[in-house]
Amino acid sequence: MKISRVLILVGIVIKGLAANAQASFDHKVVEVGNMGFYVTNALTLGRPDVRNSPSGEPSMEYPLNSGIEHLFEAGLWIGAIVDGQYLVSTSAKDAASGYTTGQTGFEFSAEIGNTIQQRSSLTASDFFNFDAVSHADMLIDASDKNVIVPGTTIAISEHTQPLNADVHLESYAWNYSFADYFVLLNYSITNNSTNTWDSVWCGLWSDLVVRNVNVSTDFGSAFFSQGGYGYLGDYFTNYAFDVDGDPGFTNSYGAFQFLGIEWRDQFIHPNNNANLIAAGLPAANVNSNFWIFNSTATPPYNAPANDVERYGKLQDGLNYADPGIVDFLHDPSTTGGLTNLLSAGPVIAIEPGETIHLVFAAVCAKQIDNGGVTGAEKDTPEAQATLVDHLSWSKRTYLGEDQNENGILDVGEDLDADDILDRYILPEPPATPKMKVIANSQSIEIYWDNKAEFSVDPISKEIDFEGYRLYRTQPGDDFKLNLLGDANMIAQWDLPGNNLGYNNGLQLVALTTPEIIDADTFYYKYTLDNVLNGWQYLIILTAFDRGDENLNIESLESSFIENAVSVFPGTLATSDEQTAIGVYPNPYRINAAWDGATSTTRKIIFYHLPAQCEITIFTLGGDIVATIKHDGDTYNGNDIAWFDTYGGNENAREFSGGEHAWDILSESKQTITQGIYLFNVKDLETGTNKQGRLVVIE
Repeated sequence: MKISRVLILVGIVIKGLAANAQASFDHKVVEVGNMGFYVTNALTLGRPDVRNSPSGEPSMEYPLNSGIEHLFEAGLWIGAIVDGQYLVSTSAKDAASGYTTGQTGFEFSAEIGNTIQQRSSLTASDFFNFDAVSHADMLIDASDKNVIVPGTTIAISEHTQPLNADVHLESYAWNYSFADYFVLLNYSITNNSTNTWDSVWCGLWSDLVVRNVNVSTDFGSAFFSQGGYGYLGDYFTNYAFDVDGDPGFTNSYGAFQFLGIEWRDQFIHPNNNANLIAAGLPAANVNSNFWIFNSTATPPYNAPANDVERYGKLQDGLNYADPGIVDFLHDPSTTGGLTNLLSAGPVIAIEPGETIHLVFAAVCAKQIDNGGVTGAEKDTPEAQATLVDHLSWSKRTYLGEDQNENGILDVGEDLDADDILDRYILPEPPATPKMKVIANSQSIEIYWDNKAEFSVDPISKEIDFEGYRLYRTQPGDDFKLNLLGDANMIAQWDLPGNNLGYNNGLQLVALTTPEIIDADTFYYKYTLDNVLNGWQYLIILTAFDRGDENLNIESLESSFIENAVSVFPGTLATSDEQTAIGVYPNPYRINAAWDGATSTTRKIIFYHLPAQCEITIFTLGGDIVATIKHDGDTYNGNDIAWFDTYGGNENAREFSGGEHAWDILSESKQTITQGIYLFNVKDLETGTNKQGRLVVIE
């Protein structure tokens, strides 16, 4: 029997009302890198209504702003034997509506006023803090001790025997191009009961789903039944991919990776089993389980129904040597999809007042195309290569100075000479150049500063700047919904006199005299000519270093995210009375090349506009169809859906000032019929009016 998952609007509304009843509930979105990741102070991960509200905040979106989501919801599980009784506390489990105040299985809560705190190691951030670990730290405190949700009278269903576990979660994320696809989850778990926890297992339950919410038309069970799943034993990782739900739009992996447990002076991890056994401790195990959503009659794919069964899932996993299990996980036909549990242990005992540290990683990666193969067959080692690379980087980041994975600071590992085993260390590329982009008619001017040239790598302790790289997309790349991935390098300038790069020097783009624009000083300039007006070009400028062979550090490149700008070349603003205002394309043919996938994601563009003006579109009979206010200084396209869907971050768009797009919808957002329309443009500074006409045809 297969159990269906039904997500209905009523359930979402109820969830929203219930969440509002919990005065202590808080959430934040990690989006400093190329992944948008949703966290809450109820220790849930992901935004469970992502399918029904695709325009909302990211859940586990990668690439950022692509609409490709990888997670419904996830949460921590802690299991222990207490006075001979099996107890498991969970922050999330199979639930059609996701997190709901008082819902069975959502057993962690924050105290009133205990909101999510933020830190950042980026000096330009509003949350800059010298204690920050990453570019975006989220700090969360919650506990399973409450049987009544704080701030409410709502009892947490079936939560009568808490472990009395206090959990401090810190999530870490970076914007570096080699590390902007994962978020590390560092849990500190404290036994605040009066009883010893014996034979402790910890896990991360998750409902991974890889679908493109911008293009998918599936709801409910259908949305979740298009996935394939698997386990990478070498990397202790559960993953999901899209089998056939959004062909051509969702070629990626979403995954959770176990990285380690620190207990007393031991590192509990299968890679350290020799040392654990030598210390008289049991070998560490990592277990992977998948089951059919809420299933009760499909062993071994039953969802656990009580603490005894949950503990059993924590301490035992599926046998991936069985090819039948592997084939089953690749089969998307399970109604309602699969959920999973990634668990590790055992920790033989956690005494009252004692704390352990548990770390997972949320990781995404593009799936490498293997010649047009679709379906489950596309999940090959070759297709997984980028995922494996990303998992390697998340592991490397977590291990920090612990190069041999034994949890001890050995000779030669103390990179900063502080006698402390430091984790969460990344080599750093040069600082991201500050860039100013100016859109002109058929050209784009790109200015940048020189701060990258003075960056000191924290590991090598050297200024190892080598050069700059410029990337751009091509017209039409918008519709692939992965502009960052489609950007190709078009130019590179690097230092001469070594065996790296082009050795073409920086003088090719260096300004004779630095230019000050908007109070910023720029030392370099490059102009892109012969670009098309009205089309989108994503512009990215990075700095890269020379790496360090002695320390086994490859050449690293700065963030693709931090200064990425969507540029729309076009005519400059003008109040010249002799310059006619026009529209392109004119005539407009419905389903033109730059249209989006729906009737609400169309656009035509008015050009040669004054900086401040009002555009009014009429029928031939004189009825007003639409009125548009244009401010050339602030215009960012956010008044039509095309830019929200395909135009990237609204705060990182550059327009020429003399153009404005219209979605070809009436003021009541109705699709207009084909025909001839008139328009009037009133210059709000001079009072001058100019007229024209446009044609819409099928």
